[in-house]
Amino acid sequence: MAAVPTDSGSRPAAGARFFCTAGRGLEPFLMREVRARLAATQVEYISGKVFFTTCSDLNMLKKLKSAERLFLLIKKQFPLNVSSVSKGKILSEIQRLINDDPESWLNAISTWKSLLELDAKKDKLFQRAANPLKRKVEENDIINAKKLKTEQLQELQESGECPLEKQTEEETQEQDFFTEREKSQEAFQNDVVKAADAKNQNNLTFRVSCRCSGAIAKTFTAQEVGRITGIALMKQFGWKADLRNPNLEIFIHLNDIYSVVGIPVFRIPLASRAYIKTAGLRSTIAWALASLAEIQAGAFVLDPMCGLGTILLEAAKEWPDVYYVGADVSDSQLLGAYDNLKAAGLKNKIELLQVSVIGKICLVPVPNFARFMKLPGSVFGKSEGNVGSDELGTCHCLQKVSMLLFLTFHLGKSLS
Repeated sequence: MAAVPTDSGSRPAAGARFFCTAGRGLEPFLMREVRARLAATQVEYISGKVFFTTCSDLNMLKKLKSAERLFLLIKKQFPLNVSSVSKGKILSEIQRLINDDPESWLNAISTWKSLLELDAKKDKLFQRAANPLKRKVEENDIINAKKLKTEQLQELQESGECPLEKQTEEETQEQDFFTEREKSQEAFQNDVVKAADAKNQNNLTFRVSCRCSGAIAKTFTAQEVGRITGIALMKQFGWKADLRNPNLEIFIHLNDIYSVVGIPVFRIPLASRAYIKTAGLRSTIAWALASLAEIQAGAFVLDPMCGLGTILLEAAKEWPDVYYVGADVSDSQLLGAYDNLKAAGLKNKIELLQVSVIGKICLVPVPNFARFMKLPGSVFGKSEGNVGSDELGTCHCLQKVSMLLFLTFHLGKSLS
């Protein structure tokens, strides 16, 4: 691996500098993904992290599937020299991460603030575009309600009753309700904008999250490094520490290979999929395995040991114009997979079957000359060939390959 050069997180002309954490072995997948999905440049990696430059906004960055977490880069440099050095000198080296180049910190904060403001503006424009339709519906509801009340009032007046005070009070309550609802929506939008605007003020609050390994971990704990960094930040920029609900989080990773400092872009990790109710296989690994199958539109894809259906979910989200089938022998796994499909809104995209791999009958009807593929690059190696079915449509393919992970049947026609 090439030596780690010093890298600042300031915003270059071509875009902002980010890095993602990734599971071991997933770095090549993430490098390909950021190039394809974000048109990223200056893509490089070190163990567990991929660095890249992109002009993409937060909505595009959220779509990364093989990344664990996303950070805005502040600084990347060579590891701290801790061999045969006193503890005081190491402490000084940690403080120099902040004091030597404060401009890189301010530039990163400015970039982070700009990303938040842009995202807030897009949300506000989207809400404005949706508001006219909502207001029209609300106005129609009010008009219909008033017509009904007018008819009721006429009937009551004909009968000799006159509840004008009651009607006026009800109309006032209705108007107050809609006014309060509009105010609450505007207040929510203002809170988002204010949160973005407050990020660059002197009263900004922060906390430091540290990870130490190697020689540095034998001298300082992560808590000690965090405390040293926090004090240096307060002295340098006048920020206030808040461990519970800060505006800003600083992430520091120190080991024998590199020293990296960044800002988490999202509080929730990218690997935490909102559409997966019950996690099975790690979502990033599931997406990587699905990408290895090189799924094309119109294909027939079978996961014969689908478990909770994580691979199928990731595949169906990424490649929707495909027919998916999941099979498993376990009742509990299939029930969990069904709950996941229901939560993700993919019940009509993926079919589930109960199948025994070691049995003589497979419940999946397949074409007479289907082709199977075991994922290349997986721990199971690579294997491919032709399989057939008998006149009754019974498939014997699962008995041919003992560790088959994915089956791709090319039907020669589009199923979309």
